[in-house]
Amino acid sequence: MQKTTEIGKKGENLAKDFLIAKNYTILFMNWRYKHSEIDIIAQDGKMIVFVEVKSRKNNQYGNPEEFVTKHKIKKMHEAAEAYIVQFDWQGELRFDIIAIENNKDITHFEDAFY
Repeated sequence: MQKTTEIGKKGENLAKDFLIAKNYTILFMNWRYKHSEIDIIAQDGKMIVFVEVKSRKNNQYGNPEEFVTKHKIKKMHEAAEAYIVQFDWQGELRFDIIAIENNKDITHFEDAFY
């Protein structure tokens, strides 16, 4: 049986490959600020995209995207703000969710939250 961390790592790598195939440029994986983390920071044209990846073996307890909590969103906002300041980003940005089920079924939610 796969451990949760193994499922998460595999999901992040699948999400990275998925974004690269869509011509995104991957800037960072697992970017941290204090107690916050952003799974993937990518660039889509002139836009910076902060991506939360959620992986599940099945949807028995709900779809993967349903596990992005208000607390996680708050932490992502904090980390994104730190990124914007650190790199003096002046352009557009958005927050996406990539949901992965069974290590293969990928759903990309662009502009998933603000």
